[in-house]
Amino acid sequence: MHRRVPVGPHSSAVHEFIERGASGGPRRRFHFALFAILVSSSVPPGAPRVCTRAARPGTVPEMGEGVAGPAAMWWAAAAAVVLVGGAVLLLLDAAARALHGWYREASLGAARRARLPPGDMGWPFIGAMWAFLRAFKSGKPDAFVASFIRRFGRTGVYRTFMFSSPTILVATPEACKQVLMDDDSFVTGWPKATVALIGPKSFVAMPYDEHRRLRKLTAAPINGFDALTAYLPFIDRTVRSSLRAWAGASADGGEVAFLTELRRMTFKIIVQIFLGGAGEATMRALERSYTDLNYGMRAMAINLPGFAYRRALGARRRLVSVLQGVLDERRASTAKGFRRSSSMDMMDRLIEAEDERGRRLDDDEIIDILIMYLNAGHESSGHITMWATVFLQENPDIFAKAKAEQEAIVRSIPANQQGLTLRDFRKMEYLSQVIDETLRFVNISFVSFRQATKDVFVNGFLIPKGWKVQLWYRSVHMDPQVYPDPKKFNPSRWEGHSPRAGTFLPFGLGARLCPGNDLAKLEISVFLHHFLLGYRLTRTNPNCRVRYLPHPRPVDNCLAKITKVSDDY
Repeated sequence: MHRRVPVGPHSSAVHEFIERGASGGPRRRFHFALFAILVSSSVPPGAPRVCTRAARPGTVPEMGEGVAGPAAMWWAAAAAVVLVGGAVLLLLDAAARALHGWYREASLGAARRARLPPGDMGWPFIGAMWAFLRAFKSGKPDAFVASFIRRFGRTGVYRTFMFSSPTILVATPEACKQVLMDDDSFVTGWPKATVALIGPKSFVAMPYDEHRRLRKLTAAPINGFDALTAYLPFIDRTVRSSLRAWAGASADGGEVAFLTELRRMTFKIIVQIFLGGAGEATMRALERSYTDLNYGMRAMAINLPGFAYRRALGARRRLVSVLQGVLDERRASTAKGFRRSSSMDMMDRLIEAEDERGRRLDDDEIIDILIMYLNAGHESSGHITMWATVFLQENPDIFAKAKAEQEAIVRSIPANQQGLTLRDFRKMEYLSQVIDETLRFVNISFVSFRQATKDVFVNGFLIPKGWKVQLWYRSVHMDPQVYPDPKKFNPSRWEGHSPRAGTFLPFGLGARLCPGNDLAKLEISVFLHHFLLGYRLTRTNPNCRVRYLPHPRPVDNCLAKITKVSDDY
């Protein structure tokens, strides 16, 4: 008979290690798992084991109990090795983080370092990127900033290392407002990978004065009253024909990938505005490339086969090739004295634009601006339209109220009026609240990027010159101190409410406010108007998992049937 022997002097320490490991964070749980594996493999096969109580399959016997015979020595040795190994790993982890932080911050000097926000730089090269990607890919995007709040308190600003740069995360309305409104202290600071994909001569990388000049040139043709009036009939026709086509496909027993079809619809609209003469083949080639481009926007910049960023770079090359071909045709036609029969589109305006000194835009500048506008002009609109439709269908009371408003607008339209007008659009007050709540809830643009041009203090903490700044719009929109019960879809929260600056940021703020925000809301409103009056969405997988990068979307692209429920509209 084997007698019972104590595990040894390490037993209490091992027990404490298990207790801490089972309840700790990811690194601690990793070390605990390593401990369990080593212990289970350290006892020779066939060695008898004695415990005071039976252990469940796959668990480690209680510490402090005995194991019989020579197995006790194996147990004690394994525990000692794992404890030492775990301690070494923890020390290496802490040392790597400390050395990385010192390397990035040493040049600031002791006085400036003492004024930095709380946080840490993480591991060299990686920083907080793994934590960021893990949070978003696990379906818990709010967990990323929440981890900083949990560890360092609600300071509103935190230091870390992301996208290969020392970075300050900004997560409160007041701090976001200060950064976004201070054009002297902050310039755009998008990651190099994003700039490479959208273009170094686009708005995302353009100096302030050049941005202001080109924004003035392009804003009126997109958001101006005359422009929206001119675009509205085409938007109205496109929405009506799209809904009829999808309902027809569903009536024949088919299903539609609702998000995919919406993106095609909004892309058709934005191509008409920017490249009015583009043919169907050109439009299809652009559409296919933009899908790959978007998947690379928030990916790690790994230029190797099989990675999203590598595919995105290839997509950009294809986009440049297509747009260069269109641009060459336009310039050749102009040189021969030919005039386009239709009205000028955005490409025509960019070709003819010149500054006070007579300088015109070169081809690279025009192409980068077009790539940026075409991307922003259909991705956001398509995704928000899908989510607004889903939320309306999931909330019958909200659906009924929004529908009643649209029915009242239809009744007020004169008999001789063809289609909707901007006057009708401005009557859609409750529908506007639905769209604003969707923008807040979904957070299509969850973060924006700036870079400090000099030392600046935000919330009492130093942002050093040259450091990147990430403005976390999502954290502002989902903050219960800003929006009570933020995870509830509640359009009525916007009734009679004018958000203070910095609390509602779907289109940014300040001089770099999205120039296409009015066009986007017009597109979304026209679609929801017609959908509410005559259609129903039935999702195939209503509980489908949501993917959050690059934009929140169901993994099945909202596979559904679109049913026509009324012939009156």
